[in-house]
Amino acid sequence: MDADDARWLTGPEGVDELRRGASESDTGSLAAAERLRRRLPPARAAAVGAQLELRRRARAKFGARAAELFFTADGLEQASRPRVASWRAERLRATGVRRVLDLGCGIGADALAFLDAGLEVTAVELDEPTAILGGANLGRPVLVGDAVALIEELVGPETAVFCDPARRTASGRSWRVEDLSPPWSFVESLLAERIACVKLGPGLPHAVIPDGVAATWVSDAGDLVELSLWSGTGERGRQAVLLPAGQVLDDATLPVIPAGFARPEVGAVLYEPDPAVIRAGLVDALAADLDAARLRPQLAYLLGAGHRPTPFATAFEVLQVLDAGEKKLRAWVRSERIGTLEIKKRGVDVDPAVLRRRLKPSGPGSATLVLTPTDDGVRALVVRRLPADLRRNVRYDDAANPNSAQLRRNRRSESSPEPG
Repeated sequence: MDADDARWLTGPEGVDELRRGASESDTGSLAAAERLRRRLPPARAAAVGAQLELRRRARAKFGARAAELFFTADGLEQASRPRVASWRAERLRATGVRRVLDLGCGIGADALAFLDAGLEVTAVELDEPTAILGGANLGRPVLVGDAVALIEELVGPETAVFCDPARRTASGRSWRVEDLSPPWSFVESLLAERIACVKLGPGLPHAVIPDGVAATWVSDAGDLVELSLWSGTGERGRQAVLLPAGQVLDDATLPVIPAGFARPEVGAVLYEPDPAVIRAGLVDALAADLDAARLRPQLAYLLGAGHRPTPFATAFEVLQVLDAGEKKLRAWVRSERIGTLEIKKRGVDVDPAVLRRRLKPSGPGSATLVLTPTDDGVRALVVRRLPADLRRNVRYDDAANPNSAQLRRNRRSESSPEPG
């Protein structure tokens, strides 16, 4: 789609065509596409059809709001989840800034969250058609230009800079620092000189994170979705943030790695840390709070003598400890008449889906197996999930997030593998 087609699509004629297409019962069908081609030139018919399909896909991320937004395929894929974007906007607002410069805004998903939080926004996008769509989403123009070239003239007092570098190459999506656009050198300069927040992929190696910044891994409903780096806010170190509740675990008092490692026994509690905790390198901090120990060095399973509910890990009671040999597991599944079998694993070269088929589950029972190395070799732990009591951990929000108290005042007044 070129800039002219983007202007048409976001103008009155394009909006009318989108509404008409959305109201048809066979949207997305060959018949609907043929009707579009009879009414419109080929490029514009294609633009309307593609936009209707993108809006359909976007409902999973944006809900009802997707019906009024404009998307590109790359923009939809890279756009923050609204809940994550809102959390980030509130955190920026709590620092006292009143204006955000959004460099590389794409379709404007993050800029929308900044506006919703009451912040002024100046948005910049290099690709003109994308900038036109983003401007339609924001209800205001998006500047077309190079973020690196424009930053000096756009940044001002009480202004935070937000940057979500593109992570795509001609070969597809990339997680290499060398492939970021704007480049990593620009990201480093932002973090060194300004109040800034940079959104990155959660797999970024710890070794490349600049000193003196706050590195925050965010998990949304158990999905690890991003790493954000923060500078100029007075915070530093590593954090794991769990949404939607917003609990925070940080490394302010990171304990010494536990001296011993636990042997699984019946009645013990196995903890599987949230992926944000793992990527943030905070497994040992969590172990110290839970009075638990790792099963093996560098293995992100913890074992404790009693259940301490926490939002930062899923807890399981160990019911049995079995030899992990396939024949013995198949015999156990058969004798217990297990028909629904969940298999979890860490540190073991096993494909759970393949193993499940080979164990041939059949019967009325259900079970969860955890395959893990132990001091006695690989074992299969038969476990059951234990309930979580999120209220116990409200203190994490108070103690570990220096912005949390300010966030509450604002609201009252305005009513994976471990890191490398």
